[in-house]
Amino acid sequence: MPKRNLGGLAVGTIGLGCMSLSGVYGDADDAASEALIRDAVALGVDHFDSSDMYGWGHNEGVLGRALRGLRDQVVLATKFGQVRNPGGPNGVDGSPAHVQAACEASLERLGVEVIDLYYQHRVDPGVPIEETVGAMARLVERGLVRFLGLSEAAPETIRRAHATHPIAAVQTEYSLLYRQEAEETRATTRALGIGFVAYAPLGRGFLTGAIRDLAQVDGRRAAHPRFQEANFAANRALAAQVEAMAAAKGCTPAQLTLAWLLAQGEDVVAIPGTRYLPRLQENLGALAVTLSAEEVARIGAAVPAGAAAGTRYPAGGMKGVYL
Repeated sequence: MPKRNLGGLAVGTIGLGCMSLSGVYGDADDAASEALIRDAVALGVDHFDSSDMYGWGHNEGVLGRALRGLRDQVVLATKFGQVRNPGGPNGVDGSPAHVQAACEASLERLGVEVIDLYYQHRVDPGVPIEETVGAMARLVERGLVRFLGLSEAAPETIRRAHATHPIAAVQTEYSLLYRQEAEETRATTRALGIGFVAYAPLGRGFLTGAIRDLAQVDGRRAAHPRFQEANFAANRALAAQVEAMAAAKGCTPAQLTLAWLLAQGEDVVAIPGTRYLPRLQENLGALAVTLSAEEVARIGAAVPAGAAAGTRYPAGGMKGVYL
């Protein structure tokens, strides 16, 4: 597994996003999830990304159990900041008191003494970022956290946060389908020496070739505008472009998509999620796909920035990103 640098923290170029192991895209079996995580380590994956919001603690418990005896082989990343709001969209809490309490709870669920990379999952517009990151910095001082990260933060927020304490990584949705905000963010992170972690790098499955008609859209995906009837056909046409180029290259659409993403720069790593070992193996196969500069440009031109139909999240979710 080749490594890349996230603000001083070395991780493999392809990690595992663990959200789907907590029932987000269909029922997940804990024993199967733990086995998948251990298989991932055996295959060379060393970067595992969780959150206290995934299953509201369930995900961290699964990850912690799976990695017993393997802790020194992996980079553990998790996130805080989203809070339950029964009957409505998630709330956010970036207060210093919540930062401390959330970290201590995550450490207990993970069964570890230190978190390698700790993110603010969503920026709290009601709390100055300097206060939130200041509290996160105190976790570093106490030895509970090694490196700090932000998720879905806008460039100015990143600059203010980095001035308070060095930020190692920023995490934003980044794929061929949705990349405008990510590429704007990367102009800032590159200038500051901050690594970039691409989540949903396969367009939440749209770029794998596995979703070909509306009947295959269910669960969490059905809430996303990209999969809704008004937008599906346009996005399916973009995915078909990727599939055709992958066939010509002799790889799968997922592998071509990940290879294109990793070719964007040494500052980028990807954390595709899956519940299935064959998909994990397929994703890792992207490491064997070499693209020329001309191929990278041609792939990007086939799915132009801004071409996707529908926003990244439903309207409520869009209010909490890129802040």
